[in-house]
Amino acid sequence: MEIGDPLVRADALAKVLGKEKYSADLYTPGMLWSGVKRAGVSHAELVSVNIERAKALEGVEAVLTAADVPGPNRQGVIHKDQPVLAQDRIHYAGDPVALVLAKDQSTLKKALELISLELRELPGVYDPASALEAKAPLVHPQNESGNLIIHATQILGRGAAALDDCQTVVEGDFEVPRQEHAFMETECGVARLDENGRLEMSVSTQAPFRDRLEIGQALGLDPFSIRVKAPAMGGGFGGKDGATVQCLLALAALKASNRPVIMVWDRRESFLAGTKRLAGRLKYRLGADADGSLKALVCEIIMDNGAYANLGPEVLGQCMECAAGPYRVLNTSISGKAVYTNNPVGGPFRGFGAPQAAFAMEQMMDMLAARLGLEPLEIRRRNALKRGDKNSLGITLTTSTGIAQCLHTLADHPLYLQAEDWKKKSPPFRARGKGLACVLHSVGFGAKVPDYATAKIELTGEGKFKIYSGIVDMGQGNASTYLQMAGDILNQDAADLELVLPDTELCLPSGSASASRTTYIFGNALIKAAERLKKLIQQKAAMVFASQDREDDFALLPRTVRHLPSGWEVSLADLARMPNKSELTATGYFKAPVAPEAKEGGSLEIKGFGMGHRLFSYGAHLALIEVDQITGHIEVASYLAVTDSGRVINPQIFEQQIQGGIAQGLGYGLCEDFLLHKGQVLSRDFSTYILPTSLDVPVIYSKAVETHEDSGPYGMKGMGELPICGPLPAVANGLADACGVRVMQAPLTGERVLNALSTAGAAGEEK
Repeated sequence: MEIGDPLVRADALAKVLGKEKYSADLYTPGMLWSGVKRAGVSHAELVSVNIERAKALEGVEAVLTAADVPGPNRQGVIHKDQPVLAQDRIHYAGDPVALVLAKDQSTLKKALELISLELRELPGVYDPASALEAKAPLVHPQNESGNLIIHATQILGRGAAALDDCQTVVEGDFEVPRQEHAFMETECGVARLDENGRLEMSVSTQAPFRDRLEIGQALGLDPFSIRVKAPAMGGGFGGKDGATVQCLLALAALKASNRPVIMVWDRRESFLAGTKRLAGRLKYRLGADADGSLKALVCEIIMDNGAYANLGPEVLGQCMECAAGPYRVLNTSISGKAVYTNNPVGGPFRGFGAPQAAFAMEQMMDMLAARLGLEPLEIRRRNALKRGDKNSLGITLTTSTGIAQCLHTLADHPLYLQAEDWKKKSPPFRARGKGLACVLHSVGFGAKVPDYATAKIELTGEGKFKIYSGIVDMGQGNASTYLQMAGDILNQDAADLELVLPDTELCLPSGSASASRTTYIFGNALIKAAERLKKLIQQKAAMVFASQDREDDFALLPRTVRHLPSGWEVSLADLARMPNKSELTATGYFKAPVAPEAKEGGSLEIKGFGMGHRLFSYGAHLALIEVDQITGHIEVASYLAVTDSGRVINPQIFEQQIQGGIAQGLGYGLCEDFLLHKGQVLSRDFSTYILPTSLDVPVIYSKAVETHEDSGPYGMKGMGELPICGPLPAVANGLADACGVRVMQAPLTGERVLNALSTAGAAGEEK
């Protein structure tokens, strides 16, 4: 197993054969089923909850309300504003008001139907701009700033005043939608309170160690009396980065008389109560000199956070940090607001605010290029960030910065070189276009949260190696990458390596599976642990041979250690049976560096907001599209993604991430329209919420620009979120190239495109 080999994922066979166990598969006889009664209205006073008929139903173990929550009844990763069970007020239609434990699913369903609510409906607010008006209904009356969760501003250089000195200024107003995570495995888990009062849970989660704290704080429990295990996971994308079923399931287990309890949301409940990508509006003004050099950017962002803060303010921070794209802009004024409404809760989603910003900034770049008579590729080349530049927040880029190399690679690719000829061959009633987009995404948590990982490896009695991972693999393949790294250092075959999935009792805290950090952060810690264990084994072997030779004279081979001068060997199994087995376990710790400007006393004013990253990955995307001029439907014919994420550890997993991110991004850009009406979800399932299928995804070409990142394991950087940022702006620019119209509201559905074409046609006729 060597770095750079396209190894098949270690979990591939079990998943293909259906043998992998997910949280909902951990069913045991005698298990109770749990579920919640949802409010169903968007804003109301909760006068009473009538549970008597449900409690009287045969097979019901318990029916719980807010009065049964033992702790403060407030959950949230950072902002503790969401109740486990609603108490006095309903803030959105997905609020849980009662929790039922029953012997089976059928009884659970009947019991939930028997619960009735007495509500006094209140006026709601469903638009973020309207929510900031003086007389708007208040979602959380106790919030001192009304419906405003946070307002942040960052100014670089002369800020907005620099627009006056620009020879060309373009403006645009953009609107981005909610997006449903639509993971294959919905929110679920099992839990049991044992006879000693210890709570054990197996949950579909991105952050098991943090879950302990969130559960403990919400329910008034000692976090260290809670064990959380994270088995195989059927997708997360940010939608499981924070409590979903965890606090509800823990509460159910406390009342289940030591019986195991399961909770599984069906698809409609997931659509109603799960978090969504934040919808928002972005107002841009971008100015440049006559040669296309960017001089000033003014950007105003307002995000619809829904009923609770969740991690929405942090998403806004990332959106602000990426607002200027991967470009050198000398003067910026970037402001953002996250706002409470009575809509479903907004929170993390792959990209974490960067896709919203890319949709706006990349169209602005094309609009500016058109105004100046420059090619879209050329204006990007002239303004691409390089190492040593300051980004739009004023942070000096001291790490690998490969966006210029990405553009160079894209420009030399046959898909780009042949695009103009391809466009000329469009069939009747169809228009062809090419669209470019440059994207960036940060790696890690940034300045607000300490970003660290601790890895552990042990040599087992069988002479094999066990790697304990505290970071979840939610399907992206990082678990297999860890095995590949350890196998490379220890020179072992895949059959002799085992990964222990995250378990708060066995593994060590390493943060959440999020922020494009998993392989970068944990990989660095793992390398240290593996190298230390290798040294311990070499020292142990030297003792066996009573040798005075250097450690380098002992080579680790599959299942054995060889003394190179003599050729003598001792098996790893024999070494493991010797006394002092503790010497055959090693740990490694890594904490990510922080941009100096974002540290205490640094120049970045809003570092506490979560902004101020030191490390970024970059990409340049090209979409060739075909527009049906009769229906407005956009078909993406082919797609190219050029990526700088440092060295590629496993080309197969890299390619899977690129392909998956682009497919998900095309859904966000073209068809995933999460519809609401006064806070009520109209897109209730996959019959009305349309995902792209394999037939909708084009041929995707992927090229890696393997810059070397000195701080990364083997020179790599995180890239799991980067590819989703490109498709929407690339397709939007392709549409403008094909038809001469811009659609500023996503997704770019056939209806919106057709309306734009009709409007443009009518305007042309008037002239």
